[in-house]
Amino acid sequence: MPGENARQLYLAILAEGGRIPISSVDAAEQTLIDQLVRTGLVLPNLMDGVYTAISPRAMVGRVSSELRSEATRLLLRAERLPSDMDGLTRAYDAVPSRADQLGEAVHVEGYEHIRHRITQLASDCRGEMLTAQPGPRAADVLELALKQELPVLARGCAMRTLYQPIALLEPAAVEYAAVVSERGARLRTLDESFQRMLIFDRSVAVVPAAGDHSKAAFITDPAAVAFLVSVYERDWARADAVQWDVPATQHAARTAADRVGRLLATGLTQRAVATRLGLSERTVAGHIARLRTWYGAQTLFQLGWLMRGGDRTE
Repeated sequence: MPGENARQLYLAILAEGGRIPISSVDAAEQTLIDQLVRTGLVLPNLMDGVYTAISPRAMVGRVSSELRSEATRLLLRAERLPSDMDGLTRAYDAVPSRADQLGEAVHVEGYEHIRHRITQLASDCRGEMLTAQPGPRAADVLELALKQELPVLARGCAMRTLYQPIALLEPAAVEYAAVVSERGARLRTLDESFQRMLIFDRSVAVVPAAGDHSKAAFITDPAAVAFLVSVYERDWARADAVQWDVPATQHAARTAADRVGRLLATGLTQRAVATRLGLSERTVAGHIARLRTWYGAQTLFQLGWLMRGGDRTE
């Protein structure tokens, strides 16, 4: 369709009686004239040396016919597409080491192979994707997750993710969460220990099979998957909703320190607190040092008492 400047030139040609001399068109107007010629609104008449305006009805009829023909062609192509891709689909489904045989838990070893299989499951997901992601996640991991999950959300699938509060301290995690939240994903934080887990369409569950996550089990047994879904739903019900934006996380560091203090006050050791919150012991020690300064406490016992209601030293 012609742009606004080309439309104005067409109106100017009509004002001149429907034609203008070819020699009167300057370089600035020539681009617009060429646009009108391509759309069929102007016809060059070299015999008379003029550009002649053509009725838009003729152009509309021609373009409408072309669009209908193109639409028919695309509809036929869409109908043929499944059969055209049938061979590739069968080849894809025949790839070995798939965790799609009922009653089988396939163990996949190696980070690259695990990521590849998870990418396949995400691309096949059609209904729901549940994930539990304890501890911090590297920026490059989140970038890859975003590439996998945005298409899942675009297909209308539901997606829920559980994080530990440590995620609030990671700018990359906050940015990721804000993006997927805008697309319809739901994310919560759970202030306790839980295991990494992914569940696709409530039919395939992925859990770690090694402490360093270098090996994963892809589970398809219905009873086992149903159990893992119930565990996930239990954790989800106890988790807290979070407003995933930068202003909401400005005081996250202080909040994390308070969580450390509250858990210490219940009698947990520094190591237990680190495990519970998905933090390193060194990070927990740093939070404890800041809390002692904030509350003017000399010992952990005194810190616990002050945090339960005593006065804080400013």
